[in-house]
Amino acid sequence: MTSYEQYKNITQKAADLQFASAVLGWDQEVYMPPKGAHYRGQQLSTLASQAHEWLTSDSYGNTLQDLASDKTLNEEQQNNVRLSHEDYEKNKKLPSSFVEELARQTSISFDSWAKARKENKFSIYEPELAKMLSLKKKQTELYGYDKHPYDSLLDDYEKGLTVAILDPVFEKVKEQLPPLLRKITNAQQVNNDFFHKHFPKQLQWDFSVNVLQKMGFDMQAGRQDYSEHPFTTSFAPNDVRITTRVDENNFSSLLWSSIHEGGHALYEQGLPENEYGLPLGSAVSLGIHESQSRLWENCVGRSKAFWKYFYPILQQYFPAQLDNIPVTGFYKAVNKVQPSLIRTEADEVTYHFHVLIRYEIEKALLEGNIPVKDLPGAWNDMYKKYLGISSPDDKQGILQDVHWSHGMLGYFPTYSLGSFYAAQFFEQASKDINDLHTQIESGEFSNLLHWLRTHIHQYGRRYQSEELCKKATGRGLDFTSFMNYIENKYTEVYDIK
Repeated sequence: MTSYEQYKNITQKAADLQFASAVLGWDQEVYMPPKGAHYRGQQLSTLASQAHEWLTSDSYGNTLQDLASDKTLNEEQQNNVRLSHEDYEKNKKLPSSFVEELARQTSISFDSWAKARKENKFSIYEPELAKMLSLKKKQTELYGYDKHPYDSLLDDYEKGLTVAILDPVFEKVKEQLPPLLRKITNAQQVNNDFFHKHFPKQLQWDFSVNVLQKMGFDMQAGRQDYSEHPFTTSFAPNDVRITTRVDENNFSSLLWSSIHEGGHALYEQGLPENEYGLPLGSAVSLGIHESQSRLWENCVGRSKAFWKYFYPILQQYFPAQLDNIPVTGFYKAVNKVQPSLIRTEADEVTYHFHVLIRYEIEKALLEGNIPVKDLPGAWNDMYKKYLGISSPDDKQGILQDVHWSHGMLGYFPTYSLGSFYAAQFFEQASKDINDLHTQIESGEFSNLLHWLRTHIHQYGRRYQSEELCKKATGRGLDFTSFMNYIENKYTEVYDIK
């Protein structure tokens, strides 16, 4: 066995454990009985600890060191070794005991979050969230950082991302989005009351599966289920799971969650299968991952072209609910802009204030400026400041997101980055595919998916986000693309002169 084969064997075995953990995590959110939480935490902890030990062992590090100077490796092999060595250096900073403790606390925190949501009471979740926050603060110390503790956590999801980079991005959000929002607010509001008629659960489900399959989601290599919070998880390119949630009295809840998660799933199904468990078989970052979901959800799934094709089909599912609603009225309803409480159901304009609020709260938590017990109040204060609304209860406020229970501080900013990348990618795809909008009007999405496979999916982690964006569009992330996209779209939707 060559040194590269030894490296590949260890790396893929560790990936096997990590994907096994992902299966257990998926089950925990979808099917696990309530009493299974204790031992599930232990199981996840064991698998995480073992994988971490393999990937931080001295022998593994020595193998990577030897391979770094091996001139016989091809370009793909060199990239895998380079990226694995970067991961090794970072993982080495976390003791196995810490990884085990973090995995155990994640399971406990998730269980307490789910119970707190069910009872609509933050106090149930508060002590476990405080323990999780303490662990994440410890993690920033173990990783180390130059300027802000948040930087070390951001790097887990978007390599190289820092507060110094993000703050100016969110300044643009605060400067450029409010004027558009004010114009929309002053325009005649669109009507989406018909979204709140009764839409039977199974029919919503059936239509969503129809849409997913047309998008290109391979149901032989994936599946959809229900969960409290929609998510996507992958165990290999040929086993990708998405979840959604349903509200029979709110049509917008299930479908766009399914399309959003379907975008994530298409990315996972498009990663190189022959690089399973290796860096080149993994997504480059959470920002790029989110770009795929937001592109499908918004640039495609909320477009006029999309509904020219799908609306007559949807009317066959719900003839009574959509009677006398023209496609233009439905399209405008799909794109209604109005400050709201729930991030996952927010429109494209106000969505980024939801992300901004979480970004500012996470920084403050790590700085020690907001005690965990004061989070509900701080949350409502920021919603009042940025969106002019406040939550009537914990479930619609501080308890709406699952991320903190998983210890995923640093994740939320990638949602906005994803939207900005999405607009830029779709803009370029529209230039490269001459009749893209006509194809979408005909229910033809294969050329768009091929463009994404070619320019994004096939590369895995070979390039960092900024470099990949330049390769795909000719320039790095440009907020202008996003502003042009939403200004053009909502000027039409709201007939803004």
